Amino acid sequence: MKDLLHSISQAGPASQVLLQSGDRSVTRTELLLSVEGYARRLQEQNIRSIALYADNGIDWILVDIACQVSGVRIVPVPLFFSAEQVSHTISSSNVDALLTDRAFPEGLYTGKSSTFGGMDLYSLPNQQAVLIPDGTQKITFTSGTTGSPKGVCLSSEQQVAVATALATVIGVNAPKHLCILPLSTLLENLAGVYVPLLSGGTVIAPPLADVGLAGSSELDVPVLIKVISEHQPQSLIVVPEILLAITVAAECGWRPPSSLHFVAVGGAKVARELLLRAREAGIPAFEGYGLSECASVVTLNMPGHDRPGSVGRPLPHVNMSIENDEIVVSGSEFLGYVGQPDSWNAGPVRTGDLGHIDDDGFVHVSGRAKNQIITSYGRNISPEWVESELVAGPLLQQARIFGDARPYCVALLCSRDASTTDEEIDAWVNTVNKGLPDYARVLDWRRLPKSANTEEYQDRQLIEDMYESQLEASNQ
Repeated sequence: MKDLLHSISQAGPASQVLLQSGDRSVTRTELLLSVEGYARRLQEQNIRSIALYADNGIDWILVDIACQVSGVRIVPVPLFFSAEQVSHTISSSNVDALLTDRAFPEGLYTGKSSTFGGMDLYSLPNQQAVLIPDGTQKITFTSGTTGSPKGVCLSSEQQVAVATALATVIGVNAPKHLCILPLSTLLENLAGVYVPLLSGGTVIAPPLADVGLAGSSELDVPVLIKVISEHQPQSLIVVPEILLAITVAAECGWRPPSSLHFVAVGGAKVARELLLRAREAGIPAFEGYGLSECASVVTLNMPGHDRPGSVGRPLPHVNMSIENDEIVVSGSEFLGYVGQPDSWNAGPVRTGDLGHIDDDGFVHVSGRAKNQIITSYGRNISPEWVESELVAGPLLQQARIFGDARPYCVALLCSRDASTTDEEIDAWVNTVNKGLPDYARVLDWRRLPKSANTEEYQDRQLIEDMYESQLEASNQ
């Protein structure tokens, strides 16, 4: 499909720099030539599907667009996946080749055929046959909570539709965007690359270490704020944890660049108070909402159309409704999951998220339906709501709320700093409680060690089972 490349080719002058990374830059003319050259090589080598496992950079972007142009199915593999998740992603996607800048243990992948865009290209014959819906151009894998990623199948048309809708509603001409999240993240891939390029802008994509990001959750804040100051971007995409980090840095004396016009926040629920703190500190943060099954973004707040506490209004290419308190999206449906024919062409996407749409069309997300707590007093609580309030301050890195069939909410909490005292945490919990209705207040909590890992926190049932005795002690 050449629609994306054609639109990029028409978005500005031929000599404009479109991509930057370190000392390297690529103009519009160079991008078009490189993409067509990469697409030709993919076709010459009869590659129909390729896994891309590499750091952020210019070649990642060029390969991604080349796959769009040539009709090659691409499977971006997150660098933060475990070795087992990487193997599962590659083996379950029917890929012909692996393109990577990583070194693999000898014998894991054989048949290295050449270098491609500064990366190693491995042929992967005799992969297991897996059913994939027709029209799939990109398979994005979500880490989920079970360890085995699930492959979401997207068409080129769906990806371009989302990017075009975002470019239209954001309406920033020739934006300069700095990629902070991994390009293997669909949100950064579409909103951080396609949208600026379609808007006549420039994409800066340094290696992840150069923006202070390591793994899925390690962040070097001084490195991050230094690179933001150096590049003076107009837009960023961040998750709530990164927003909190740069907000605290600004409150402690860092001056966000005046060039910043739009900082999109997504990936998890954002406390309204954190958004307002960020704006007060000079960071124009706006919350959005999306999911992989809808090719990422479906709603967005933006300057002039903003309601903190909501996730914004639906983008023009989608329709949203509420059915039995669940958010349902139509107009941007995925093709289905890899290897699950019963999910193919299933129609409107039932998100599994609870919420409502207010009289002005703003969507409000309260939490996941499967996580809903019903207390022994019959009160319904979305734990994500309370958790987002707890981690909006500087003390806590993780919070998990429990209360199903209990008279009140209890919490398992992990501090950012091991030197934080229980008294300090207790004072913060009491501060948060003052802003919550009585039925949602945390009346008891237990502290978890800093060593508790991210996957434990994501799997609510796992963490509840692991720390059952501590939770039971809270009721005595």
